[in-house]
Amino acid sequence: MWSVDADHRLLSVMRDCGTDPRVAAAARALSFCGEHGALWIAAGLGGAVADRARRGAWLRATSLVAAAHLTSMGVKRVVRRPRPPDRARPPLVRTVGRHSFPSSHASSAVAAAVAFGALRPAGRHVVPALAAAMCVSRLVAGVHYPTDVAAGALLGGLTARLGAQWMRGAHV
Repeated sequence: MWSVDADHRLLSVMRDCGTDPRVAAAARALSFCGEHGALWIAAGLGGAVADRARRGAWLRATSLVAAAHLTSMGVKRVVRRPRPPDRARPPLVRTVGRHSFPSSHASSAVAAAVAFGALRPAGRHVVPALAAAMCVSRLVAGVHYPTDVAAGALLGGLTARLGAQWMRGAHV
C-alpha cells in the first residue's frame, strides 16, 4: 500500500536528481514547454497541418489533450492539495497555481502519448518517452508529489482512451 511517507521519500530522491545542473535545466525546459499543455497542443496542430488526410483526427486528438488538461485543472480546484513544501530547496520552477493534485503537465502529456500514438507510428515511440520525461520533470522540479503525477497520468490516459473512437472520426 502506498503511503504519504513513500510519496515524500520518492519526491526527495527525485529532487536530489535536480542538483545536477543538466538535469535541472532539462526539468526547467520540460516544465516551461508543458505549461498549459502548450507543447502537446502545438504538436497536435502541427500534425493537423502536416497530415492533411487525417487533419480532423489530429484536431480531435488535440482537443482530447486540451480536455485532459482542463479536467485536471478542475480537479485541482476541488481537491486543493498544496504543492510540496521544501524550505531547504525551493522548487526549480515557478508555478501558475498553488495546488498540485493532479499534475496537469502529466495529464496533457499522457493524453498526447495515447492520442497521438494512435495516429502515427512514430508517435507510439517518441511521444511516450517525452511524456514520461515531462512527468518525471515535475518531481525533479519539486512542484508535485509522485501521487499527483500518477493521478494526472491516469486522468490523461483515460481521457484520451475514452475519446479514441471520436478522435478517429467514428460515430459513437
